[in-house]
Amino acid sequence: MNYEYQQTPFSKAVMTGLFAGITATVACLAYGFIYRFNTGFTMSAIINVPSIIIACHILLVITGMLYFVFRKSFKGGGIAFILLLLAVFAFCIWKEEYIVRSPIHELTVQFHGLLLGMTIIIGASAVILIPVLSGSRKFEEAIL
Repeated sequence: MNYEYQQTPFSKAVMTGLFAGITATVACLAYGFIYRFNTGFTMSAIINVPSIIIACHILLVITGMLYFVFRKSFKGGGIAFILLLLAVFAFCIWKEEYIVRSPIHELTVQFHGLLLGMTIIIGASAVILIPVLSGSRKFEEAIL
């Protein structure tokens, strides 16, 4: 069966965000496993496998849609998108330092290390993967 379907720019943006979400999910899960193995950090009520999977996918699909809106709304939208996301993730990293997860200082420091690494992975995926893959012809052919 031969099926011809032309993707819209919006559907390409969603697919790019989904791919970036899958990539970030795998990277966050690997980071979490390695971090927990090396530090012995066991608190997992907040950052666990389901929350990582859901958060990465939702955040990066929404980010892909936001990238589409920025690109379509005004000239230089791609650069504005990158600058906005860098500011948002810098703000998130700054505010994460004030989170107190446990009255035990060592557990709070370990939680900060885990959360900071995952924030950097998700931020890098949003800032780098989405703009790069959105302009890639090879990626576009692969998702068709």
